[in-house]
Amino acid sequence: MDLAIVVGIDFIYAVATLALISIGLAIVFGMMRIINLAHGEFMVMGSYSAAVAVHHHVNIWIAILIIPPVTVAIIGAAIEYLIVRRLYGRMVETMLATWGLSLFIVGILTMIFGDITEGVPTPLPGITIGSYQASGYSLFVIAVSIATIAGVYLVLRNSRLGLLARGTMQNAEMAAALGVDTSRIYAVTFAFGAALAGLAGGVLAPISGVFPSIGGSYIGRAFITVIGGGPAALVGTISASSLFGFINQLAAFATNPVYGEVALLVAAIILIRLLPQGITGRFFRGSL
Repeated sequence: MDLAIVVGIDFIYAVATLALISIGLAIVFGMMRIINLAHGEFMVMGSYSAAVAVHHHVNIWIAILIIPPVTVAIIGAAIEYLIVRRLYGRMVETMLATWGLSLFIVGILTMIFGDITEGVPTPLPGITIGSYQASGYSLFVIAVSIATIAGVYLVLRNSRLGLLARGTMQNAEMAAALGVDTSRIYAVTFAFGAALAGLAGGVLAPISGVFPSIGGSYIGRAFITVIGGGPAALVGTISASSLFGFINQLAAFATNPVYGEVALLVAAIILIRLLPQGITGRFFRGSL
């Protein structure tokens, strides 16, 4: 029984991690149709902001939960204004621009911090379940992931900003005709997605460590999850992360983590082959 609980925590943690790293990209790609290849680097900037804050003796909870999303949201808003705003509706150009931006960010981070791994302390100790040990911080990551998805749902479903954002993404010309400042809505939505990426980077920093090129390990899994989930940002992220996280952890538990990543990729290829529009393109249509 104790082993089953520990294994269950590991499975849920794998799902929660995928959802957390993907939700920001789901907002930007699913709602704005922008392929942001710098999403992984946005997460890395969140991780570095947490590491810098901790090294300057900021409270650990503020360092991983508050500073990263605020910092990356500001940077994201500036990037939207300077680069992305001029490329709406031009998918190939947006991909090239954000790919170049990702390389630029990696270079800047390497110049500032060096090509070494920064550490962020884990603020929670392990927990004992019978004769087994489990990570207390894994439970915290699960809780943050659930709270983040719930918060995004409330913002998009019940707030004026969420209503304007959804209306603008569905028909920008009609929204503009009704007096909505669509440029501002695009900027806020992009910054919101960037903030979610920063939050994910800050929360995962104590587990993964922080170094300039770690964004590459995030972006692949995030895109697989978002594309597999389909057009509905929230329901797609939840369904795809649940499926892929379960498969990844099952294969890793049966063999090793490397085969777990291979199994995730194979599952994504099969899913996209069977459901080209993703899970919510076939099921849950009309969901948020």
